[in-house]
Amino acid sequence: MSERRALSTTGIVAMAIGTALYAAFNVFFNILQLPGTQLVTLRPSVVIPMFFGYIFGPLVGFVSGFLGNVISDAISWGGFWWNWDVGNGLLGLIPGLASYFLSKDDAFKPRGYLTCAILAVIGSIVGMGFAAYTDYLFGYGISTMEEATYALFIPAAVTDAVNGAIITPILVVAYASAARGRARRL
Repeated sequence: MSERRALSTTGIVAMAIGTALYAAFNVFFNILQLPGTQLVTLRPSVVIPMFFGYIFGPLVGFVSGFLGNVISDAISWGGFWWNWDVGNGLLGLIPGLASYFLSKDDAFKPRGYLTCAILAVIGSIVGMGFAAYTDYLFGYGISTMEEATYALFIPAAVTDAVNGAIITPILVVAYASAARGRARRL
């Protein structure tokens, strides 16, 4: 769990690893477009910024999601959509807020895993809501609020929330187990 020092060496390395992993997995999963949507894809990879945010703090989660999405969109679609990049950053930032109200010990107990799942769902709703509705507000290919809701927000937020709520706590449990195993060997 973060000690709120995101610009430490560990934080910067975590941002770099999170960004690289998110970009690489997004490029792979960007081929799984959901029918009836506008470039919304099924991306279990959203758990990467959520996990990095929960473990290393909100800034690390935000940067991992934001830069990872910038890189993967540039490779997959040849473009840059700032509002979707910010939305993906929010996917990582919101689970990172757990560092402000969960103790380091509680973060790796059932209460922490439940909190992680809830924050992943909230992050999905806030992040994808920001991205979808700013598409409408700024006229980025969306002409009605209903189109933003049904073609962007609901498919993106639901799939990201389900992936985040299930996979992110599993990654946190695995991380905690690996950290305990490493501590026993030292």
